Amino acid sequence: MSNTVDSEQVLADEYEHTPVPQEARHPLFSMVMVWAGFPMIITGAMTGSILVLGMGFTNAVIAMIIGNLIMLGYVSALGHLGARSGENFALIASRVFGHKGYVLASGLLSTLLLGWYAVQTGITGALISGTYDLNYVAMTIVAGVLYIAITFIGVKGLHWIGMVSVPLFVVLGLFVAFHAASTTTFEAITSYAGNGGVATMSLGVGLTVVIALFVDAGTVTADFNRWAKTPKQSFIATFSAFPVANLVAMLVGGLMTAALAVPDANPFGTDNMFGYMNGLQVGWLSLLAFLFLYINLGSVCSHCLYNAATGWSRILGSKMRLMTIVLGAIGIAVAATNVWAFFIQWLSLLGILVPPIGTIILVDQYLSRGASVAERAFRPGPFVAWAIGSAFAFVVEFYMPSLSTALSSGIVAGIAYLAISRMGARSPMPA
Repeated sequence: MSNTVDSEQVLADEYEHTPVPQEARHPLFSMVMVWAGFPMIITGAMTGSILVLGMGFTNAVIAMIIGNLIMLGYVSALGHLGARSGENFALIASRVFGHKGYVLASGLLSTLLLGWYAVQTGITGALISGTYDLNYVAMTIVAGVLYIAITFIGVKGLHWIGMVSVPLFVVLGLFVAFHAASTTTFEAITSYAGNGGVATMSLGVGLTVVIALFVDAGTVTADFNRWAKTPKQSFIATFSAFPVANLVAMLVGGLMTAALAVPDANPFGTDNMFGYMNGLQVGWLSLLAFLFLYINLGSVCSHCLYNAATGWSRILGSKMRLMTIVLGAIGIAVAATNVWAFFIQWLSLLGILVPPIGTIILVDQYLSRGASVAERAFRPGPFVAWAIGSAFAFVVEFYMPSLSTALSSGIVAGIAYLAISRMGARSPMPA
């Protein structure tokens, strides 16, 4: 009997198709661990390195701060909807896009997040393989199976991996940052102008990189924040991720890169905090780095797989845990093809397609229709606005490359949907 009770306590209901009741919601500390453990990852440090290489240290820090504050506003507003209603993203999206139309938005995001799971799993295998001369495919499979197991537990699994990953990153991240900084001067770090002394990345592109790193998971934030007891606790949990955890991770990578000033540094190779720790050639530190990589990237992978499984379970009328196994296996197969190598292109795609979804939902739920219900199968207005926002972002990408595609697509889509809603309110057929 006790084994049955313990199993039921661990593998609790994930409420794929209904709101999370108040009695099933989690305390603030658990929510903070879920969110802080998401962006405080080595990939965030790599992104910080990319920004510093492309923009120089000072401009990169400005982009990190502004981008994270934008993410705080965006994610906390969407998270508030989840905490208020107890509904996951798919349920909320059905009110905006229609009870059949939501499949396009939720399906796209869930698939992109599955791709993100594959990217991060591939990065794990590649770094382990390259550093310790182990088989890439085998290490990728080991990583993928581990991450599936964490996700299978559900949102409690995300809490537990955060409990280990967050303090481990803080300790090792600070060690790497201060150890690298001790090799040079503060003035040399702050005056670092980028790879080769030339800044090639504009502020707009830098903001897109910062925003796009988590805009997909940030858009489906209701999947996490529906577990918060109150909207206030939802905001605090979001704040622990943006700007705190995400900014810490980016600063660790950026500071290390500026301090070492390695010509033509490769953050996805050995020029990252994982490679730095191994490069010191200290036995116990290399072992700790090995464990750290699996645990740390296990945090972000399990979060992404949880989002993907929650979305597709709603779409297919299935269970989150079943979809975790199916989608996790697909993600491992994709990861084995070195898809992580398209990281920058991936972020560009996210910056064009994803922000309009979130801003349209925000305009609909806060400015246009409020606490509406999914009364129609398909609402064309949101899709028209989505197309307008993404199309404008494509124009920005090719003809105004110094601007931010992520901001452009989101802002234009939001304005377009507000205009469509106002016109629809005055016509017989609602938008």
